[in-house]
Amino acid sequence: MVKYLSWVALALMTTSSVASLRPSPTMAVYGLASIFLYLVPAIVFLLPTALVSAELASGWNGGVYNWVSQGLSKPMGFLAVWCQFAMTIFYYPSLLGFVASTLAYVINPDLASSGLWTAIVIMVCYWAGVWVSSRGTSGVAGLASGGLIIGTLVPGALLVILGIAFLGQGNESAAPMTASNLLPAWAGLSSLVLIVNNFLSYSGMEMNAVHVSSLRKPGREFPRAMFLSMGLVLLIFILPALAISWIVPAEELSLTAGVMQAFDAVFAAFDSQWLTPILGVMLVAASLGGMLTWLAGPSRGLLLISRTEGYLPPFLQRLNKHGVQQNILVVQGLVTTVIALAYAFIPDVSSVYWIFSVITTQVYLIMYLLMFVAAVRLRRNQPDHPRGYKAPMLTALCGVGFAASLAALLIGFVPSSQFGGGNVGVYLAIVAGGALGLGLLVPYLFYRLRKPSWKTETEVTA
Repeated sequence: MVKYLSWVALALMTTSSVASLRPSPTMAVYGLASIFLYLVPAIVFLLPTALVSAELASGWNGGVYNWVSQGLSKPMGFLAVWCQFAMTIFYYPSLLGFVASTLAYVINPDLASSGLWTAIVIMVCYWAGVWVSSRGTSGVAGLASGGLIIGTLVPGALLVILGIAFLGQGNESAAPMTASNLLPAWAGLSSLVLIVNNFLSYSGMEMNAVHVSSLRKPGREFPRAMFLSMGLVLLIFILPALAISWIVPAEELSLTAGVMQAFDAVFAAFDSQWLTPILGVMLVAASLGGMLTWLAGPSRGLLLISRTEGYLPPFLQRLNKHGVQQNILVVQGLVTTVIALAYAFIPDVSSVYWIFSVITTQVYLIMYLLMFVAAVRLRRNQPDHPRGYKAPMLTALCGVGFAASLAALLIGFVPSSQFGGGNVGVYLAIVAGGALGLGLLVPYLFYRLRKPSWKTETEVTA
């Protein structure tokens, strides 16, 4: 008997994989305007990505590599799966930068602004994660799913409830909550740069699309699941961001430690600061669980393709005795270690965190640009190919998603208004070097230097 997945269950699965408190401080800077800055990318990026990837997943196995290979070419497919993997190289330092700042509030809040502390935590946590992953440890997925409740829903709900109580006691909101503040103040392109971070917040929908074939009536139930998950994700993103903006003034807000700043301030107002370290441990546990589930996944996809197509040298294709691609994880760890040291040498931790977030987003957006183009070509060139779900107005959806992704990628090269005092040339060099070098140059070199002997043609079970 076929066991179907309910559309409500799919919506909750999607919510758990997308929603997080980590970006809340970034948007809390904008106060009430954070609603607008979350809604826009949800409509022009999250929705097109969800519906388009659902059609692709219901018609072609193999994930983004096969979608882009079939729609465009195998080299473009390699570029797409490479970007899906490469974005994690900058994702881990930004995620673990948040962990370091949160952990600081458990030990000593002054450490939250210490670049050396942040660098040490990043390196220790990453290499510990590599050790755990390389041993093929099971049960990590359970840790991450529990993290949604422990480290996202409970702290998020508590933050909102206490924020409301904070205002209810007669305290004035740190950010103005009037209708005139619904839109962000326009100060040129730099005033909209923080919206780029929201594209990364919504990314990963193409991974959830694989479940579309498990629905009883995909055509009707998948859009329902996506709209419900979009609503839940928006609530989880927007309400805690607003609560933080009520409690912590924008000029005092740290992009990495903002969540803990808000908890510390509101607990102080209720004489309950002893709860701050407990919330810190909950947030850290959820973030580390999420890191472990992401650590082996993208690199595993890159490995499987490289063994049959010869995109990576044999050294990077080797498996350890547990069947894990340990060499890829170690090389990735060496690069992550070098990147982590930037925290130790650049005084402003928030600036480093923001730059890494931008690079991560831009590398990932290259993959989405390829996916949208491939989807249009597959609908045109293979119209009779069986699909469990057909996205409505696919060409229009892909056009909106492509334009939004390209705009976000280009806007990322504009320094944020928060860091207007920094050297623009240095910012551009770091972002362009990171995004274009890692996202385009490195895979090009692998492709150009590949040899026939790199094809091991060994079947590996995922």
